[in-house]
Amino acid sequence: LPPHYRCPKCNYSKFFTHGEVGCGYDLENKDCPVCGYPLIKDGHDIPFAVFLGFDGDKVPDIDLNFSGEYQPVAHKFTEVLFGRHNVYRAGTIMTVADKTAFGLVKKYFEERNLKKHNSYVAKLARGCMGVKSTTGQHAGGIMVVPRDMDIHYFSPIQYPAEKKSSQTITTHFDYHSISSRLVKLDILGHDDPTVIKMLEKLTHRDPQTIPLDDKPTLKIFNPKDAIGIPEFRTAFTRQMIEDTKPDCFSDLVRISGFSHGTDVWLGNAQDLIKDGHCTLKDAISARDDIMMYLIHKGVDALKSFKIMENVRKGRGIADDVIPDLKSHDVPDWYIDSCKKIKYLFPRAHATAYVMMAYRIAYCKVHYPLAYYAAYFSIRADEFNADEIVKGDNYVKSQMNKLNSLDRKLDLKESATLAVLELAHEMFSRGFGVEHVDLYKSDSERFIVLEKTLLPPLASLDGVGQVAAKGIVEARKSGKFTSIEDLKNRAGINKTAIAALKDHGCLKDLDETDQMSLFFGF
Repeated sequence: LPPHYRCPKCNYSKFFTHGEVGCGYDLENKDCPVCGYPLIKDGHDIPFAVFLGFDGDKVPDIDLNFSGEYQPVAHKFTEVLFGRHNVYRAGTIMTVADKTAFGLVKKYFEERNLKKHNSYVAKLARGCMGVKSTTGQHAGGIMVVPRDMDIHYFSPIQYPAEKKSSQTITTHFDYHSISSRLVKLDILGHDDPTVIKMLEKLTHRDPQTIPLDDKPTLKIFNPKDAIGIPEFRTAFTRQMIEDTKPDCFSDLVRISGFSHGTDVWLGNAQDLIKDGHCTLKDAISARDDIMMYLIHKGVDALKSFKIMENVRKGRGIADDVIPDLKSHDVPDWYIDSCKKIKYLFPRAHATAYVMMAYRIAYCKVHYPLAYYAAYFSIRADEFNADEIVKGDNYVKSQMNKLNSLDRKLDLKESATLAVLELAHEMFSRGFGVEHVDLYKSDSERFIVLEKTLLPPLASLDGVGQVAAKGIVEARKSGKFTSIEDLKNRAGINKTAIAALKDHGCLKDLDETDQMSLFFGF
């Protein structure tokens, strides 16, 4: 719906239909003029046509973001919802890559002791490139078949990679081949819903009650602020925030749109904003912007929709349409911007991302320890309690070490740096980290104490998830009498024992029960 006020008590409402405000959350707080009750602010101006076409004739793109922990349950529920014979995992076809094809041909000749020139090998390899190598399944794609039709009208079905032991049945054809003929649900696994659920448990606050116009929360998106949140702290988005200086919720939605589009920000909106041709609020960031902007300019609604569809697919604006746009005072910079775009993100998706990010950011401001506990529990695989427990000075020295490397960091180093930065930020805000405790620490989740966090057993390098769960299960039946008792009852290996020892978790335990008995005499 367009941005609007609504009264939950007497049903009074007021809509803003001419683009006066980016979204409902950006409206001022007001009381109902009829009954005096505080008004609810809502609405994001997302036209129906973006989802289902101007005449309801477009196959909708349905993306549902679930917690990664809940994703398999959601997938299974589609069978209940539509019927077991009406839903199939979207199949994928993996093909032989260029380098692989070259290697296969080269190996063929080497095995037969035949010497062939690389150019000849390359020529033969071209014939292998793109050939099917194996089949797989889309990470979250579910194809839905109408109740009165059979899947075989559209595609044969098979087990992924032809493994009959699999519980999953996929479409044989690649989902791209049939996506315009069947509805595809993208049931995706995301960290954000998992983080929000953990924050709800830690703070005892329903995330739906978190205000999405909280000023202190908005401040942490400022690039000068030391704290931020992961969704808006990549080098790309940091620069974007520096250039645009967002000051309301709809600005953050625009930044999300910029960062997910292709040729939307760099060499396009960024330059237009810097040169003063437009502001953040005028620049094209999502596909909906084009349709709504043109409609507000007085362009025919169907024509606005068709222009938006062409631009979002990278087809630009047809020459015969430009005179009509100019007659409605659409500026040249806007038309040129449309011509450069290759792909545009839908505003609904950007809004959903920002709503989740904002709720997490709110907790970072108002419930800091809960935030750090949730983040480190769910997103920080590289958190090493042995390292972090050494304190802020040590953490800073490790950060400097990684930042001083004269090469690009690999994935593990980048993830480690992100954890170190967040730990440093937490220390700077006056919070600390305890040593892992054999009896009090959880297996995988961080526990919030008064001013510190208690890390889980799995945060020790060498203690995996299975070992951590084994320890938690074993300690339910009483304290451990020795290291040997711990090893046997928890079923953990020497590596885990060594990690626990080095951290100081086993300082009160003897090696074996026999030694305890001997000294007892």
